[in-house]
Amino acid sequence: MKHYNCIIIGAGASGIMAALEVAKNNSNVLLLEKLPKVATKLKATGGGRCNLTNTLSNEEFMQHFGKNGRFMTPALTLMSSQSLEEFFHNLGVQTHSPDGFRVFPVSHNAIEIINGLKQEIKRLNIKVICSQKVEALLVDDNKIKGVKTQEREFISNHVIVATGGMGYPMLGAEGDGYKLVQKIGHQVTELYPAMMPLKTKERWGANCRADTITKVEMRVNLKKYKKLYAKGDLIFTKNGIRGPVVLDFSREITPLLAKYNEVPIVINLTKGLNEEQIRQAFKAKPTLSTLELIKTLLPESLSLELCKLANCKPELSLGKQKGQNRDQLIKLLAWTPLTINGHDGFKMAMITRGGVSLKEIDPNTMQSKKIKGLYFCGEIINIDGPCGGYNLQWAFASGYLAGKLL
Repeated sequence: MKHYNCIIIGAGASGIMAALEVAKNNSNVLLLEKLPKVATKLKATGGGRCNLTNTLSNEEFMQHFGKNGRFMTPALTLMSSQSLEEFFHNLGVQTHSPDGFRVFPVSHNAIEIINGLKQEIKRLNIKVICSQKVEALLVDDNKIKGVKTQEREFISNHVIVATGGMGYPMLGAEGDGYKLVQKIGHQVTELYPAMMPLKTKERWGANCRADTITKVEMRVNLKKYKKLYAKGDLIFTKNGIRGPVVLDFSREITPLLAKYNEVPIVINLTKGLNEEQIRQAFKAKPTLSTLELIKTLLPESLSLELCKLANCKPELSLGKQKGQNRDQLIKLLAWTPLTINGHDGFKMAMITRGGVSLKEIDPNTMQSKKIKGLYFCGEIINIDGPCGGYNLQWAFASGYLAGKLL
């Protein structure tokens, strides 16, 4: 039975990066993937355009991960966004940031990233075996000894778990890595689907599906959680909301839904205008009908729905509306209430919130504090970020650190 210097479980972004780093200093590196091909999920990221990272400093970057962000310090110190771009430049993949924030390959094609990684795997002579689902981690006396797949055992004193989470289940994500590590005594926090559309109790939004509302601000309307907010573009759906701001905010909402069943939120649809600013803007155009006034700020379909909610007659001028209805309309334009009451679970989730407890992983090496020779990287760890290259940067950086020190 062949002994490998290191076995990496999972050939996604973090697993491939870990394998490449290990192989620079070691021979006999084995990369196991349960799917027929490597990097299947990577191919789908950023709508196939592969938003690799972003241009934030490490400090700003970590702030977007909340209280767990500081854990990333050693990994980002070794592999910052600039380092990651340089890494791919050395593979012949040129990158750019057309909006000054998100970083993509110039081709805007994830295949170019995958091909670059595959060429490096080949150059470093890493053995890749696909269609191999790991069923158990082999441990003896709190030391890793190898892995067992459905076909055979592979032996190594170093194993890196890069199995990902439960996001993108149509691309093979089953959360099997969590079960593997729980069997050997590691704690996995509560798991929630994240980065996904949300459902609302209110149904009027179904009449507003034609338009994207830009620069929306969204807040949780619960006293204990009023500090939770997100900004971005919003799209109404048949039974709820989606769009970049919703994908970001769902990370905060899904755990609250599990606790409260319903989560009240308020959204500012008017690019940050408050009640007084809206009043002043409307006073400057007294001859317009109420519908025409709202249409200076919002699409017609949404304007009509807000008129209905405030019991205002769209054809009348604002001055001819009943006072309480006029006030209600202004309040709705500043902060529109919605009630989040559901989602479609992991089948629509891009990432997972939760994972292997950070208390059980050394952030300086990514090694388990419980099992010698066992390492973690990527989404399996209890770290998740918003849209915009955050999660992919973390995957590459954590994989780099896990493999660098072996």
